[in-house]
Amino acid sequence: MGTRAHWSGRLAFVLAAAGSAVGLGNLWKFPYIAGVNGGGAFVLIYLVCIALVGLPILIAELYIGQKGQANAVASFELLHKKKTFWAAPGFMGLLSAILILAFYSVVGGWILDFAYMAFTDGFSGKSAEEVSGTLGALLGNPGRMAITHSIFMALTIGIVVGGVKNGLEKWTKILMPVLFVLLLILLAKAVTMDGFGRAMEFLFSPDFSKLTKEGILEAVGHSFFTLSLGMGAMITYGSYLDKKENLIKIGVMVAFLDTFIAILAGIVIFSIVFSFDLEAGSGPGLMFATLPGLFAQIPGGVYMAMAFFVLVGFAALSSSVSILEVAVVYFSETFKISRKKMALTAGIIIYIMGYLPLLSFNKLAEVKVLGLNFFDLFDAASSKYLLPLGGMMIALFLGYILGKEACLKITKGNELAATGLMWTSRVLAPGAVAVVMYNMIIGL
Repeated sequence: MGTRAHWSGRLAFVLAAAGSAVGLGNLWKFPYIAGVNGGGAFVLIYLVCIALVGLPILIAELYIGQKGQANAVASFELLHKKKTFWAAPGFMGLLSAILILAFYSVVGGWILDFAYMAFTDGFSGKSAEEVSGTLGALLGNPGRMAITHSIFMALTIGIVVGGVKNGLEKWTKILMPVLFVLLLILLAKAVTMDGFGRAMEFLFSPDFSKLTKEGILEAVGHSFFTLSLGMGAMITYGSYLDKKENLIKIGVMVAFLDTFIAILAGIVIFSIVFSFDLEAGSGPGLMFATLPGLFAQIPGGVYMAMAFFVLVGFAALSSSVSILEVAVVYFSETFKISRKKMALTAGIIIYIMGYLPLLSFNKLAEVKVLGLNFFDLFDAASSKYLLPLGGMMIALFLGYILGKEACLKITKGNELAATGLMWTSRVLAPGAVAVVMYNMIIGL
């Protein structure tokens, strides 16, 4: 395959992988599911799930990429055999990446729109009810959404065109530190708010009476989805790693950064929510209705709104870049097409596909497939079926097909750690994901 581009060092990889993992799941989904599921007890279960479910699958994906030094499909074939059944997770990840980016870029467009409103002081002077209607008005305006969808995809394609060193690495070294600084600025403001003490108590004082079966399943599921697993992103990023890198160390660093940012975001968001005596379980409307409405009422809230939506925009962009990278690397290596051409081609095709979920809120609202509009269909196909099934198979591939020998290489010869990793990959991680998948499909 010729000389493969590599990250310049461990820091570059950790920032890029954390950038892939840190997305809307951390800044949007984690706070509201923690709120719905009672806070502290959920957070504790979630941390255990990261260690026992998310981290082993993350390490498995990194190992497959690092060892294969190829795209998310070819790496399985290089580690096993040509046209192996075990390449299925690579193909599922590829399809997931395409479907996810098609609707993710639409949501990225919403964030750009809200950021624009924050910078033009569009929330000031509006009541909470008026602000909460902003997203609804946007969804009914396909022309406006098309503009922001186009800008978001153009930014994503532009970064991926640059390649590993001049695209992915260069931009994540800018995006991730800025993202972290913005989060710390918001945290500094949150500390001064009336609701800060309640937020800390809510997130870090477990009340297990509030934890339900649904909450536990949500914790397991989110520990898997938050690390960008199952879509080939970590296999692809792992393929740019030097073969001598310690996967346990960098896997832990990525998982820690991802979780740390999610918890910091939770502290910021709940400090704001509790300062206005609102319910913690504000649901999915938290980012696009509740928070902008509250920013409009906080002294200096216009600056908080700016920082918050730039933060979320950067997180969304760092994730979308890694998702597009999966498709670009697979098609460019498989069909021997230059990376630049493939980034433009794949990016434009996915951009056009994005009009199906974009229009599903207005012009195509009546069009349903299996009872779902296109936005929900793309989301369900990836999150309920392709990603968890791919993740299960990746864990089983490491545990059974690559087995103890691979686990010993990963753990640098530590027998006890290798045995633990092998059995976690064989039983615990795939079993937990299977239970989540079953409950998502069948219902509780």
